Amino acid sequence: MMSEGFDCDVVVVGVGAAGLVAAARAARSGARVIALEKNRRPGVKILMSGGTRCNVTNARGLRGLDVVSGPVDPAFSPAARQGARAIVKAFEPKGAFLAKALRAFDVDATVAHFEALGVALKVEANGKIFPVSDRATDVLDALMLDLERSGATLRPNSPALGIRPILDSTGFAVEVPGGEVRARRVVLTVGGESYPGCGTTGDGYEFARRLGHAVVEPRPALAPLRVAADWVGELKGLSVIDAIARVRSTEGVVLEEQREAVLFTHWGLSGPAILDVSRGARVGGARPTLELDLLPAQGRDLLEQQIQARARQGRPAIPTLIPLAIPRRLAEKLVSLARIPPGRAGPELTREERGRLAEVIKRLVLPILGDLGFAKAEVTAGGVALDQVNPATLESKIARGLYLAGEILDLDGPIGGYNFQAAWSTGWLAGLSAANPGITPGATS
Repeated sequence: MMSEGFDCDVVVVGVGAAGLVAAARAARSGARVIALEKNRRPGVKILMSGGTRCNVTNARGLRGLDVVSGPVDPAFSPAARQGARAIVKAFEPKGAFLAKALRAFDVDATVAHFEALGVALKVEANGKIFPVSDRATDVLDALMLDLERSGATLRPNSPALGIRPILDSTGFAVEVPGGEVRARRVVLTVGGESYPGCGTTGDGYEFARRLGHAVVEPRPALAPLRVAADWVGELKGLSVIDAIARVRSTEGVVLEEQREAVLFTHWGLSGPAILDVSRGARVGGARPTLELDLLPAQGRDLLEQQIQARARQGRPAIPTLIPLAIPRRLAEKLVSLARIPPGRAGPELTREERGRLAEVIKRLVLPILGDLGFAKAEVTAGGVALDQVNPATLESKIARGLYLAGEILDLDGPIGGYNFQAAWSTGWLAGLSAANPGITPGATS
C-alpha cells in the first residue's frame, strides 16, 4: 500500500520502446504505475523503424529457433546463433553493461513475448527479425494492449517538465503541465535526440544532470551520409542490395566496415550498410572517405575477365558489360567515372579502360561531407554515463529510486534490431526493479 501523498509507486517518464515495456512490467509486478508521454500517441519511433516494418531484434541473439512461429530464411545459418553473447558483442566496448539486462530478458524471451502478444515473427536472411505482417503498427498495437491490460495508467500529452526529489520523503515529484505527479520511484525512458520530430529532443539529459548524473556528449548514430559527389543525387531511389561500405581515415585506416544494402538518395547515401558505418564519419578532425565495393561477391580479377568475355560478344554498349546486380543507371555513371568515352562499344574497350571500370566497381571512393545529424539518425550515441548506473537493477548510483533504460543511456549498437533489443531488455529490467526495490533480478541466472 502506498504512503499518503504519493500518486503512484512508479512513474515512467517517456513511453517509447523501453517505456512501454517498463511500465507494463512494473504494473504486472504489483506496482501502481503512471506512464507519462509527451505525445498524443506513444511509440512514434517504433512506427518509423525498419522502413515501417520494425526490426524487433536479431536472431544471432537466439539460443534456438523454436520460439519463432513465422518463416526462417534458409540463408540464415543456425551456426550464426550465439545467444546473449551476440548482443553483448554488438555493443562492445560497452556490451558488458547489457549482460544482466539480457539475463533478465534475452532475445528468446523477447520473441516469445511478442508471439504471446499475437505478433508472429520471422527471421530474414541477414538475421533480422520482423513481424510476419511487415507492419510496425502490429508491434506498437501489441505493446499498447499489453500496457492497457497490465493496469498501468497512461497519460498522453503529458510532457515531464522537471524531476526533483521530495526532500521530506523517499520519492520524486515529476512536474507536468498544470501540476505534478508524486511517486516513490521514477523510470526515465525518454530516449535520446534522434528523430526529434518524434518528441525525442534530449529532455532526459537535463533531468539526469539536475539529479547529479554525468552525460557523455550525445551525437548522431546510424545516420545517412552526405558525400561530395553531385551525381549521387541524380540516382535517388536506386539501391544495391549487396555492397560493402568502408570508412577510411585520411591515413588509410579502416574505421568502420559493413556488408549490406546501399541506397542512393537526393541528399547522399543511406541504407543499412551506410547507417552502420556512419559513426566512423565523426572520428577525428579530418573528414574520412567512403569506399564502396558494389560487387563484393566477385574478386576483381574475375570481374575483369567477365567484362572482357562479354565485350567480345557482338558490339555491346559498355554499361551492359557490368553485372545486372548493379542497376543500369548506376552502371552508366560508373562507366563515366572510369573515364571511358561515350559511345564506345565492347570490342573497343582497352585493357586499361577495363581495369579502370573494374576498379570503380570494386572501389568507388566518395569524400564524406558529413551526416544528416539527429534529424535523420536512427539512434543517439552518448547519454547518461554507465558507471553511474547499476547494471543489475538499472537503478542510479547517484539518485536512489531513479531507474534508467533505453536510449537515454550511453549505449548504442549497430543496425539490425540490436538497439531495440537493448530497449526491450533494459526496459523490462528497469520496470521489474522499480516495482521490487532491493531485489536484483538482473543478477539471477
